[in-house]
This record gives sequence, C-alpha cells and structure tokens, in this order.
Amino acid sequence: MQDHPIADVQAFINAHPFGRFQRFVFFMCFVIVLLDGFDTAAIGYIAPSLLTEWHLAKPALAPVLSAALFGIAFGAFLFGPLSDRVGRRPLVVGSVFVIGAACTVSAFSSGIGQLSLLRFVTGVGLGAAMANAVTMIDEFCPTSRRATVTSLMCCGFPLGAALGGLIAAWLIPHAGWRAVLLLGGVMPVLHGALLFFRLPESVRFLVKKERPAEQIRAVLLRISHDSSNARGFALVEGARQTDQSGLGLVMSRSYLVGTLMLWLAAFMGLVICYASINWMPVLLKDAGLGASRAALISALFPLGGIGAVLCGALMDRFNANLVIAGCYALAAISLFFIGQTEGKVALLVPIVLISGVLANTAQSSMNALAATFYPTEGRGSGVAWMLGVGRFGGIAGSFLVAELVRRHFTFAQIFTVIAVAGGLACFALLIKHAARPHVIHEVSSEVTSLSH
Repeated sequence: MQDHPIADVQAFINAHPFGRFQRFVFFMCFVIVLLDGFDTAAIGYIAPSLLTEWHLAKPALAPVLSAALFGIAFGAFLFGPLSDRVGRRPLVVGSVFVIGAACTVSAFSSGIGQLSLLRFVTGVGLGAAMANAVTMIDEFCPTSRRATVTSLMCCGFPLGAALGGLIAAWLIPHAGWRAVLLLGGVMPVLHGALLFFRLPESVRFLVKKERPAEQIRAVLLRISHDSSNARGFALVEGARQTDQSGLGLVMSRSYLVGTLMLWLAAFMGLVICYASINWMPVLLKDAGLGASRAALISALFPLGGIGAVLCGALMDRFNANLVIAGCYALAAISLFFIGQTEGKVALLVPIVLISGVLANTAQSSMNALAATFYPTEGRGSGVAWMLGVGRFGGIAGSFLVAELVRRHFTFAQIFTVIAVAGGLACFALLIKHAARPHVIHEVSSEVTSLSH
C-alpha cells in the first residue's frame, strides 16, 4: 500500500517545478487570451474607418462596438457552467474555432447591421474561450504561484488589444479596415487546430469527474514520472461548508457576498476598459490628433496591462483584494488626469500609459482573484459568470460614452465620469475584504482508482 499510494493531484503539482509541460499549457492559453484581446479591441480601431465608409454618426457606432460584448457575456454565462460538467478542453477548442470563423466572415460585412450580428457571434466564442482558458491554467498551477501565473497569462488580453492598435495603424492605410478583421479571424483558426491536437484536459477536472486513473496518469506523467507509482488519484481541497457545485456553489451563502462584489468590481473595471479602448481613438481624433497618431496613443492604454505580472506576484504575497483595490483607486485618479491633457500631447502619452497600467492591471488580475476564490467544482462557473457580468460593464461603457458625446460633454468631463467607475470598483473589493465570509476548514476529496 505504501509503495502505491493514492496521490493528491494538487499536492503532486505543488511538489514539482512549473516545468516544460505546464509552460506549454500556459503558452497555449496565453495565445487564446492574446487573440481574445486582439479581436475584442479590433472594432474600436476600425471605428473611424466605419464612420467614413458607411457615413455614420458617432452614436451609431454604439451597437457594433457593444455587439461582441453581448456575445461575450452570453458565451461566458452559458459555456462557463457547462465546462464544470463536460470539461475545459472541448469548450476551449470549440470556442476558438467559432472566433476564427465568425471574425473571418465579418471582414466581408456590407453594413452596420450585418457586422453587429457577426460581432455578436464572435463574442460568444470569445466569452467561452477566455473563461475556460483562465480556469485551465489555474488548475495546472502550483498553489503558491497561481495568482502570478494566471495574471501573467491574462496580460495577453491587453497585449493583444495593444497589438491590434499597432497593426491597425499600419494595416488600415495600406489594406483597409477589412484586413484587420480578416487577420483576426485567420489566427484563431490556425491556433484552434494546434489546440485540437495538443491541449490536454484539466487534470483537476479529470479527478473531480472520477475519470479512469490511466487517463489522469497520462497527463501527470508529462509533469513528472513520479505519478507512475500511484495506484489512484485524489483531489483534496479546503472548502466552505456547502455540498453544491457550479452556479449553486457560486451563489451559496458562504460565497454570495464575495461573488456579488467580484461582479461589481469586474463590471466597473470593464466600464473603464471598454469606454477607453473603444472610444479613445475617436475622442483623440476629435481633440485634434491625426487618425494614425490617435490609434498609436490609444494603443498605449491596453498595453499597460502587462503590469498584471507584478500585481499577481503581490497577490501571492499579500491580501489580493487590497492589492487590486489599490490599483483601481490609482486608476481612477490617473483617468481623471487624462481629461486634463487635451491638446498637450507630451503629457497625454505618459498619462495614458500610466492609467492603462493601473486600470488594465487591476482588471486582468480580477481573473486570478476569481479563480483562486472558488474551488474546482465551481471554478468554471465562478470565473465565467464574473467575466459575463463584467462584459455588461463593457457594454455600459460603450453606450455611456456614446451618450456623453451626444450630450456634448467635453473631453475632460467624459474622463471624469469614467474615473468614477474606478472608485466604485475599489469600494467593491474593500467590501469583499471586510466581509470575510466564515471558512469551514473541511476536507473534501474525490478518489479515482486504477482501472484494470
């Protein structure tokens, strides 16, 4: 019996270095998030071209700017909980193919209505892909490095959004706005093929669903050959007092306050991100900058999300709620100062970058916060629903700026309103921290025995 113990898979992962296999899974998921950022932000960068080619008024952009966000919310709400039932892998692979196909077809749109519909379908894929990529990498991480690794992966989103701005600034004058969407469609199709052949299923999910031990062992052997000595596998997790899973667990009494505050913070954080990413190119152009310079300066805002790496490291060392709350508070201050730099390009460049670092770092780190807040049986649902609710903040941000423009708010007034959302996100995480729901340190385990 001692020669062939039951192995706890999380203890096994914790006991071994974050090696080549896990780095490969990280890379696969990082590219998914990178493509998510590129495709989500692409519509903002092509917006000035749409206004010109289709002779639109600026408020008419709101539906097409928000269509993907409705789709992302729908995809997260539907396919996040489904991943707790059927697995992370099939939804990751399928959703990436949906993104590629829908974005490719959208490059051939003939009008705003058709483009809006196709952006919705693209969004469905984006919502499922992002939520399950976050869940997947979290479940392959050592406990002590979860926030750092997950936050590092989520840097792919602002990096992809910034890359979209840089590519769009060059591609649109040379090949037109349709080329941006076509590129955003071809890349996911190619990556989806790689995922289909190489991406494994989450080993924690396999244990929770009592899959055959040999299937679990095949994954763990790619981390270390030490797993060959185990006759079976278990997952031991400290859990709050609940027998529920999926959405039932997420909305249970022990998790409810934390869940609602995560939703509020994610909502307000994405009000900031989408109001800024989608509308900054248009607002800067109206403020007197050329289209290319407006796109390049706007690209600095999402590029700032690479700061999530440092934030993740701080989250692994200190209270994660307070770390992210501090980022949101500083983001609110810096966003206010963007509005004070109209006509001052020398000041505008650094303040856009600083505000982007703070706002996108906080928002990217929310994924790690949610992933570590919920146990395995509710993680897919918890992460996905936070992302889904958050996307409605993105929708609100897009329509908010459209309404402020319609009401003739000044550049400074628009960014003052956006800054308020940062203060509210900070407040929500302080409430989550103060609530400190009682934790029942019970041990729950699932054991899969070796099949013969």
